[in-house]
Amino acid sequence: MAHLATPAPRTGLLVIQPLKRRHCAKCHGGPLSLLVVEDGAPRCLDCADLGHLVFLPRGDTALTRRSREESALSAVVIRFNRRRGRYERQGVLVEEAGLARAEARCLADAEARRRRRVRDARRRAAEDVRFTDAFAEEIRRLFPGCPAERARAIAAHASARGSGRVGRSAAGRALSEGAVISAVVASIRHADTPYDQLLMSGVPRHEARRRIAAAVETVLRGWRTAGVKAEAEAEAG
Repeated sequence: MAHLATPAPRTGLLVIQPLKRRHCAKCHGGPLSLLVVEDGAPRCLDCADLGHLVFLPRGDTALTRRSREESALSAVVIRFNRRRGRYERQGVLVEEAGLARAEARCLADAEARRRRRVRDARRRAAEDVRFTDAFAEEIRRLFPGCPAERARAIAAHASARGSGRVGRSAAGRALSEGAVISAVVASIRHADTPYDQLLMSGVPRHEARRRIAAAVETVLRGWRTAGVKAEAEAEAG
């Protein structure tokens, strides 16, 4: 009978999904969607004492492994692939109670993973808040005249996780002066100059930056000197 000379199982029992219509050689029931080969002849699952098992398709490795662990009796389901000329695994037959226990174990793991993801998200959020605060403080140290809300906004924008901006670079994470200044300059460029309008009007980026360089420097100088002036007035007072 074609394709019924099944390979010897390495572990456990083998059940076949036949390509052709087959009937049980013992009870003559059929056509069979699953069969077992005994002495070269097809047997239905009931006649092979496997009728109480349920089919679990392949795809979820953890569930398959645990279902077999929880089942006293199980079988591997295979089907012949004509193009490749070989039998391929389709899933397993396991005890229904074993499958239920396996599903419960997987659900428990999924819940544990969900709780861990929540904890990790909270931890990352707290780390991000601390880093943004530190970045804002460094901006205020370098540019005492920069308004506190503006410094916070620059820091939050530059340090957004996954943004690829300067605050997430190695220099930014180290709060290097160059990285902090770069973030401040970028903010001034977009918020306090016509840089974006120049780009939208077709001006090349390097030319647009040249045109607004003096305006950027004016804001930077004001933010630097405002702080120095305030300190001098405080000392004089």
